[in-house]
Amino acid sequence: MAAGAVIVLGSVLAALAVGSGAFGAHGLEARLSERAMAIWQTAVQYQFVHALGLLLVAALWERLQPGWGLASVIAMALGVLLFSGSLYALALGAPRVLGAIAPIGGTLFIVGWATLAVAAAVGRA
Repeated sequence: MAAGAVIVLGSVLAALAVGSGAFGAHGLEARLSERAMAIWQTAVQYQFVHALGLLLVAALWERLQPGWGLASVIAMALGVLLFSGSLYALALGAPRVLGAIAPIGGTLFIVGWATLAVAAAVGRA
């Protein structure tokens, strides 16, 4: 995977986060409870932060150890899918059991940041 692909991924996730935030604020606000809106906004916030994290990984790509850098990208991307994805679904009325997926996504966020630290510490060989 090249830095350009990570830039594309981070940029697309950031654009989708902005769109999801706007959709929540203007399209769902009258339809969802305050609690559901708070869940939606948490999903947006974490998606956006980790989209920026992916852009950070891309910016540092040439300085990172490739295997660890790729692990960081995969963990952050899967974290967005599982954490934010499950929260979006919950806000829209999915069964509460789906909430059990969010902690897996959250753990992947932690793994993503930790592997970024390792990727930077080890650096290019």
